[in-house]
This record gives sequence, structure tokens and C-alpha cells, in this order.
Amino acid sequence: MTIQATVPLRFWRIITASAGLVFATLLGLGAVEAASCANPRQMTGFKTCADVAKAEAEGALTFYTTDPPGGTTEVMNDFMKTFPKIKASFIRLQAGNLMAKLMAERQAKTYLADVLAISEMTFAGDLVKRNAYSLYGSPEHAAYRTEYKSTPEGHWAWGSLIVAGIAYNPKLVSGPEIPKNWTDVFNPAFNGAINTKLSTSGLQHGSWYKLRQMYGEEYWAKFATLQPHGFDSYVQQFDRMVNGQDKVVHTAQYSAYLQFKAKGAQLEFVFPTDGVIVGQQIYGIVADAPHPEVAKLFLDWQLGMPGQVSMQNAHFVSSPRADTPPPPGGIPTGKMKVLLVDDWDDYMKSRPQFVRDWDKMMGIR
Repeated sequence: MTIQATVPLRFWRIITASAGLVFATLLGLGAVEAASCANPRQMTGFKTCADVAKAEAEGALTFYTTDPPGGTTEVMNDFMKTFPKIKASFIRLQAGNLMAKLMAERQAKTYLADVLAISEMTFAGDLVKRNAYSLYGSPEHAAYRTEYKSTPEGHWAWGSLIVAGIAYNPKLVSGPEIPKNWTDVFNPAFNGAINTKLSTSGLQHGSWYKLRQMYGEEYWAKFATLQPHGFDSYVQQFDRMVNGQDKVVHTAQYSAYLQFKAKGAQLEFVFPTDGVIVGQQIYGIVADAPHPEVAKLFLDWQLGMPGQVSMQNAHFVSSPRADTPPPPGGIPTGKMKVLLVDDWDDYMKSRPQFVRDWDKMMGIR
């Protein structure tokens, strides 16, 4: 006698979906393994799976980044000092604009970018879905924590940590007015004298997400009553504060503070007692890169010790690696209370609401 089991349709869908997920995961892992190598070449301070001779024959690197141009020029020069046969150039735009440029080029089948460094996880997730990253198992990935790498590995890794707290002008803010935590910014004395970034900033999205998660939607409703100013660049934010046009910078980049402090500017930085926001600069090789061996070589160099030290010296940002020193004049992130996003799917889904609400607050819509 044959016994036939009846399984509800919804369970077959679950089983089918789960099997597909497992298969896709195994396929992805296999692809990464194929894109790595068993015996990476030891260079000075890093390992690489790139064919260095082919990379030098390709002779060029085009790097798309959201990092400031001054520091990026220094990093490119450091790379070219190590590999003088390769001419490195870069294009720098804010995250939203850079993503739009890359997508327009890919739609036109015009492939210009070799490596992309972008500060917004939503865009990185979208690029994974579009198969716009070239899978590459960098030997340097081993030095990075799991939460700083894509799953499966090979799409991207965090090349730097962008720490954010609160900065203020000590000539204009003193004594009990000095904020100690994120809610202390709701001071009437800061009305019309506080600034932040625009919705094009990935770091600003992270700040909006985490503080809304911690304190509810009313946090940003209260913040809006301060009539904050919004700017595209942290240079504009800090210039205004140092010059006395604003008293406080909200979601102030620690790297910007260190840069201005090194130049002798009078300003102070607060590590909020409730934790610092941490953004990320996400590095990955672009699919159909015109210089594939150079792309691998540069990514390995950048994620390796030489590139991390160069990046910290040039941009004053923090390295995700535990074996690197802090940026010049700074303290290691290990001594900070760090607030990390714990649900990236929810975070990425929240971007449309963030952009809508933030643009409305900034008077853009």
C-alpha cells in the first residue's frame, strides 16, 4: 500500500525557497573560491592574488570614491610609489551621485570604474543584487571581522570606519551647554546654529537610523525644531562652526575633527555617552572592470597594511583592522562605545523614508 503525504502549498514554497537560498549560497561561495588563489603572492605588507606583471601591463587604475579629493590624491600617490608602472586616477562624488553615475554607465555598457569605495550600505546591497561587483576573495579579507565583509565574502569589505559624534566651537559653547550625549543637542541655545549633512550622505542615514531606533521618531522631530542647516561636505560643516556661523555639528565626523585640529583650529569633539555612530567606506571591484588585475592589486593593497596606513594618514579615518595604529592624533575605535546597525535588511529598506523625511527637514522638498 502506498501512502501519499499531503503538504500544504505554503510549505512547498518555503522548502523551495530555502533550497534555492542554500544553492545560491553554495554557488556564491564556489564563485568566490574560484576568484581567489591557493598561494597568494607576498608583497611588502600585503598579499595578493593579482598577476602583478599583467597589472603593470594594464598600466592604469580608475577608482570611484566618496572620499575627499585631497586625501584620495595622497592615497593614489602612495599606491603609485609602490607600483610606478600603474597610473592611478579617481573620480570623487557624494554617494548618491556616484551611484547614479555608475548605474548610468553600466546601463550604457560603458565600463570605466575598476574599484568602488562608497559610504552607503544601501547602494552596496543594490550593487550585489545587480551583480555589479566582481567576486574576488582577497587574501587580506582574513584580517577583517565577519561583520565588516559581505556574505558570502568577495563582493565587498569595509575599508575604513567613519566615526561620528558631536563637535562644537568652544568659544561659543561652554559649561553646562556642552553636550554629553545625543539628546543634549536639544538646547534652545543651538536653535539655528547647528548643522548636519544632506540625505546624500550614508553616514547621515546611519545616524538617522540608529538614533531613531534608540529614541523613537520624536528624536528627529525635536531636532527639526532647531532649524538645522544641511551641507554636502563635512568641510562646509566644520568651516561654519570654526568661523562661528554655527555652534555645533551633529553627526560630526571624527576624521574631520582630527584634520581641523591638526591645522590648529579651535574646536572640540564629544564622544556621546550613549555611543558613537559608525559609518563605513565599502570597497569592492566593479564587474567588467577595464583593468581587472590592477583592480585586484589595488584592493589587496588598500585592505592590506600599506593601504590602511596610507588611508588613515590621508583621511584621518579609522581602520577596521585590529592590527593598525589609530589615525594621527586619534584614539582607536576599541576605546569607543560603537553603535552598529544590527539589521541591514531593515536599514536598507528604510532609505526611502530617510530621504523623504530628511529632505523635508532640510527644506529641499
